[in-house]
Amino acid sequence: MSTRGEAFAGLSVALITPFRDGQVDVEALQRQVEFQIHAGTTCVCPVGTTGESPTLSHPEHERVIAAVVEAAAGKVKVMAGTGSNSTEEALRLTRWAEQAGADAALVVAPYYNKPTQEGMYLHYKALAEAVGIPICVYNIPGRTGKNIEPETIARMAELPNITMVKEATGSMDQASQIIAMTDLTVLSGDDSLTLPLLAIGGRGVVSVVGNLVPGDMIQLLDAFRSGDIAAAQRWHKRLFPLCRDMLGLATNPIPIKTAMRLVGRDRGELRMPMTPLDADQEAKLRGTLSQYGIL
Repeated sequence: MSTRGEAFAGLSVALITPFRDGQVDVEALQRQVEFQIHAGTTCVCPVGTTGESPTLSHPEHERVIAAVVEAAAGKVKVMAGTGSNSTEEALRLTRWAEQAGADAALVVAPYYNKPTQEGMYLHYKALAEAVGIPICVYNIPGRTGKNIEPETIARMAELPNITMVKEATGSMDQASQIIAMTDLTVLSGDDSLTLPLLAIGGRGVVSVVGNLVPGDMIQLLDAFRSGDIAAAQRWHKRLFPLCRDMLGLATNPIPIKTAMRLVGRDRGELRMPMTPLDADQEAKLRGTLSQYGIL
């Protein structure tokens, strides 16, 4: 099955933004990109939810995108987070990402102000007509407060630059409708739902747990792609405890940043209002990482 955003099928990793003493740690960020290149990841996604984009200043947002593009050096695709609840701000960020060399833009639905479905459509239409890079519609109503309905996404699919959907509604019915109604590449926005989404026609995942074990998520995707469903199920079962903790212990990216600190790949610094796990939560996470064999 071929879809319009097929070049981005597979594993995309929602990168964390490393901090050192409250400032963006560019060197650490670029090491994370190099780690993903060596793992064989298809695409890296800076300054999304996992990258703490809501707490980055505009200059920091741009610096992170530029640093990731530089480190990627064409060896891995870059899908930069450029969404906003302001259409003008999203336009500026998306244009900037294109000029910086990003391969695509990950655009979250306008949050807080809860536009109508027509407002959603016109927001994305404005972006799609302003840039030449592909746009991935990031639908996560649990964060934004408003679902982009499948019929609206089907309208967006008529715009040439809208090629992908990051499906984070948690609804297989919604995902099924989008897959049935469009030729968009649908990517899972929830690690634990990757295999179910693949089963109904999804093409990959924008992964949080991929910061830790990208190779294992690639194994799941490759097993499914090759028709070895039993192997894909085994990888799903193995990955599930990690996936559960990354989104279940506390709000993303608190658990993944803690995990990255525990395994020695990040300092684990967060920006307020994000705060560290409490002692009990960290102990549970330690247990999961130890059981998985990466601590």
